[in-house]
Amino acid sequence: MKLTLHKYQTQDGYWRMRNFLRDVFMQNNRRMLSWPVARLDYWCWHGILNLSDGSLETGVYLWETEAGQLAAVLNREGAGQAFLQIHPAFKTPDLEEQMIALAEEHLRGPSQRGGLVLWIGCDSGDSQRQGILQRRGYVHITDADEYQWLRNLELPIPDNPVREGYTIRSLGGVTELPSRSWASWRAFHPDEPDDQYDRDWSWHQNIQSAPLYRQDMDLVAITPSGEVAAFTTIWYDEVTRCGYFEPVGCMPEHQRHGLARSLLCEGMRRLLKVDATQGMTIGGEIPANALYQSVLGPVHDLYQPWEKRWL
Repeated sequence: MKLTLHKYQTQDGYWRMRNFLRDVFMQNNRRMLSWPVARLDYWCWHGILNLSDGSLETGVYLWETEAGQLAAVLNREGAGQAFLQIHPAFKTPDLEEQMIALAEEHLRGPSQRGGLVLWIGCDSGDSQRQGILQRRGYVHITDADEYQWLRNLELPIPDNPVREGYTIRSLGGVTELPSRSWASWRAFHPDEPDDQYDRDWSWHQNIQSAPLYRQDMDLVAITPSGEVAAFTTIWYDEVTRCGYFEPVGCMPEHQRHGLARSLLCEGMRRLLKVDATQGMTIGGEIPANALYQSVLGPVHDLYQPWEKRWL
């Protein structure tokens, strides 16, 4: 079947992409062989607005059938990253070759080691894409593999009472955003000096503007003194009945108290109340994956990043 390529142009294209990703996700039995719609929203409302990770107009390409049906989407996230979202009915070697060649032309990014670099990923069981990447000179970066954790919410949720003195609840109003922002800085920049923190918490307001955002799914663990110690945001998509945990973090000084575990368990209980049937998240670091396996269980897919460099 002949497919037509065009770049992202209008806001209508964004909503078509969201519906396309939902369809592909369901066709893949709710495995993250493509992005869940929550990740697209998170890239747009956090990656683009807060982190300057490209734009839709310069970082998204779409393939359509003659009937106007989306068959595939190529998009960036961070600089030098490319993601292939392909409907299973159109996942041919020819189309993947086209998409990878286009990514090499338009989505390469500067490397800290000099030259240009491009990362493209695939599922560990996707021999078709692995073969294409190998032939084109890509190398599997094994120490950057990501675990995609999937939790059937029909299974019993672990009983994990919150540590004495702490409270799990939804994030409060705007006056609590400075504390939430500081907790995020400490959780994800533990080795950086505190004076590098810019005290700007407005970025979280951008996240709260995302289509799937719900304040009742934006959870925090509160210290006895009323400060945010740990957090997670759950992006619930009622169409696919899946909840995506992103991010999950805890300040170093409050770690090893089981707070992240308590947040995950409370998040799953809240998902059950809105008729969700699956929870999911992604882990790249050993401690994070140990946490997710202990709470969500052993079921996961393995996402493998492949790298190609140009001097």
